[in-house]
Amino acid sequence: MTAAVTANVVTLPAAEPAKAVRDTRPLRLITCGSVDDGKSTLIGRLLWDTKAVKEDQAATLQRDSTGKQNDLGLPDFALLLDGLQAEREQGITIDVAYRYFSTDNRSFIVADTPGHEQYTRNMATGASTADLAILLIDARLGILEQTRRHATIASLLGIKQFVLAVNKIDLTNYDRAGFEKIAHDFREFALSLGVKQITAIPMSALKGENVVYSGQAAMPWYNGPTLVETLELATVRSAQSVGFRLSVQRVSRPGESFRGYQGTVAGGSVKPGDSVMILPSGMVANVSKIVTFDLVRNAAVAGDAITLVLDRQVDVSRGDMIVAIDSQPQSGLAFDAQIVALQPEGIEPGKRYWLKSGSRR
Repeated sequence: MTAAVTANVVTLPAAEPAKAVRDTRPLRLITCGSVDDGKSTLIGRLLWDTKAVKEDQAATLQRDSTGKQNDLGLPDFALLLDGLQAEREQGITIDVAYRYFSTDNRSFIVADTPGHEQYTRNMATGASTADLAILLIDARLGILEQTRRHATIASLLGIKQFVLAVNKIDLTNYDRAGFEKIAHDFREFALSLGVKQITAIPMSALKGENVVYSGQAAMPWYNGPTLVETLELATVRSAQSVGFRLSVQRVSRPGESFRGYQGTVAGGSVKPGDSVMILPSGMVANVSKIVTFDLVRNAAVAGDAITLVLDRQVDVSRGDMIVAIDSQPQSGLAFDAQIVALQPEGIEPGKRYWLKSGSRR
């Protein structure tokens, strides 16, 4: 006799697709582009709309904007950035100004870099530590020589994420065709630099359209992200494939019981327990502690200024490199390089130059 066997069949719900992991680490970014494209105004608007401006600063801004207000009666947001007296008098940015702001999802460090050609070296300084570049273009003028120059420098310094901020779009009556042509032309140019990650956004920094808040009421044809939405999804370039790198700027010995090596992490990441090598000596040690000015850290990544404590006494001097033991840099007598020449005369073939690595030459 054969018995029938009945099984209870349980239907499981379909698995949800995996969600992308949001990078919540602080993002370092620069604004760059040609003069008068609105870089300082854009950062000022970012600070204003993310509530990063204190009450006394807001009052000062309103007072200093008297007589400088535009047809809309809005404050001169650029005044939040132009700190040097020479900048105030000329209405331009000379130095690199760093500002901080945050949203509910992320914090940001933004550098306002000069647009004038004679201050290009300052722009290169700001780009050297940035994860992302906001390249501003005046919607009325399109891509200019200084636009290309700043994009080239940013790409040479390792920036691969660009936001093409087509600013002052309101002054073109929100011309969609003009915006799309600028975006197309820049993408074509960026391919020659090896830059493929570009987000083009039409915006009015003065009015705040597509900066923090959507500008779709004025631009119904644009349904892409705002600037802040784009920044919140950007990645930190410290997660590169390069291993841990720290150039020792100072040996800290406040007492006989403490010896630490101070510097800024140039690449990769490090945590207590990691094995490291000191170059050029080749000595090996393990990381026992990572200290900053106010706390002990569980880890550090590129851009962090730290004091590294090792588990044994080793001979380390200013200018030495501390690197991951499993990702050592290559050594050699010759190498290929792309060089950004900051002096007016450029680089001369056959001429001898000092090569500086960290704090050693």
